Formats: sequence, C-alpha cells, structure tokens
Amino acid sequence: MANFTIADIKALREQLGTGMVDTKKALEEADGDLEKAVEILRLKGAKGNAKRADRSTSEGLVTAVQHGDKVTILELNTETDFVAKNERFIALAEKVLEAAAAVDADSVEAALAAPAGAQSVAELISDEAAIIGEKVELRRVRTLSGTAFEIYLHKTSKDLPPQVGVVLAYAGEDAETARSIAQHISFANPTYLSREDVPEDEVEKERQIVTEISRNEGKPEAALPKIVEGRVGAFFKQVALLDQDYAKDNKQSVAKVAGDAGITIEGFARFKVGA
Repeated sequence: MANFTIADIKALREQLGTGMVDTKKALEEADGDLEKAVEILRLKGAKGNAKRADRSTSEGLVTAVQHGDKVTILELNTETDFVAKNERFIALAEKVLEAAAAVDADSVEAALAAPAGAQSVAELISDEAAIIGEKVELRRVRTLSGTAFEIYLHKTSKDLPPQVGVVLAYAGEDAETARSIAQHISFANPTYLSREDVPEDEVEKERQIVTEISRNEGKPEAALPKIVEGRVGAFFKQVALLDQDYAKDNKQSVAKVAGDAGITIEGFARFKVGA
C-alpha cells in the first residue's frame, strides 16, 4: 500500500502546480517521500520541456517593480490559469522580475541572460517549468526611466494574478491624476505617447486607407483632403495617448487633463497577458 495520503497529493500539487496523475505517480514511485517525489517530477518535467516547446502560453501574469529612478515591468506566460494562479509560478515571476530589474533589462533577451543566483533567468525558468509541468515563457520585458512613477496592476478575475499592467513615468506632484491616467491607459490601450511618436509610414498607410474608403463612399474629390485629415486625426486619437479622449471625461483630452494637473507624461508601458 502506498505510503501517502490524498492530503499529500493535494499539498504537493498545490506546491508545484503539477497534474493530479503525475503527482500521484511520483509519490507512488517515491514511496511517499515528498522530497524524492519533487525530484522525480523535476526530472520528468525536464524531459517534457522540449515536447512542450510548441504549446501555446495564453495565461500568466504581469508584474512590475520600481528600483531607483526606473521601473521594470514584465509578462510571464504559462499554459493554464491553474498554473498562473499557483504560488510557485507567482514566486517564479517575482524572481525573474528581481533579476531583470537588477540589470535594467529592456528586452526578453537581456532578461533571460541576467543572473538569478547561480544560474541565468533562462535556466531558472526552464528548471521551474520542468517542475510545474507546463511551458513557461517570458514574453515581454521593459524598463522605463522617469522622474516619478505610477504602477497600476489590474486583475481581470479575482482568482487570478494581475492580467494587465501599466507603468506611467511622469514629472509632477499630482499622484492621484497620474494614477487615473494609468487606469485610462489600461482601458484605452494607446500605442504611442504623442502623435509625433507615430512612425510616418504608419501615418501614410492610414492616410492611404482612409482616402480609399472616402472615395468608395462617393465623397467629392474636392472635399477629400479635409475628410482624410479628419479621419487621420481620429486615428491619432486611437493610438496616441495625449490625443485620446480621457476615459473619465471624454470632453477632455489626456493632454489637457495632464496639463491642468501640472503633469508631464514622460513615457508609459502597458502589458496585457496574451494580447
């Protein structure tokens, strides 16, 4: 008779985030020895990492930390929401974040190469994925510099860790308005800070598209320039933060709200799991 209980299976599964069948088999092989079962699961998981390479990682979390005059934000992904809310996965994300912040990582490559104890972040993630039993992937990392920061982490489900993360870098004293703008970014999903930051080729492509649409609608040729510029302006309101209508008062732009509050927005980052 196996020298372990249902409670042992539950405890080990919660600790590692492993599947029920694999956990039970490991405990059987280890004759109830929890430490040995962990090693068995780790070895089995290491062999399975390669097999999981092509799997989709659409679940996970976003986390961020301020360190001096910088903030590092990252998205760590896994396969299922069961693992995403597991304490081991959440702890892994914090270890990866600490290592990435220590080297001011501004790319996945830089973060994966960063030291995490006696190993690299890439090795740490691989080892933990072997234990967890799912593919784990560092999807995005960014480090922002700024005068002051607002970090906003939003849970789309109370049972899961934050799925949306925003970092707002700004100069000014109105922290309440800064937080409100960070929440706006979470909702409105701008791509650029200002219209001047939008690459010219993107603007030109949009101009060509709305010109074609306007012609197909039968708009008079003489009126096209004004119509097209109006529609390009609407495009800027979609992609440029400062041009956007403020979520809490759509009669004002974000630029006006920030200006009235004495805030200069220096930059931002927005990550959403799986997006």
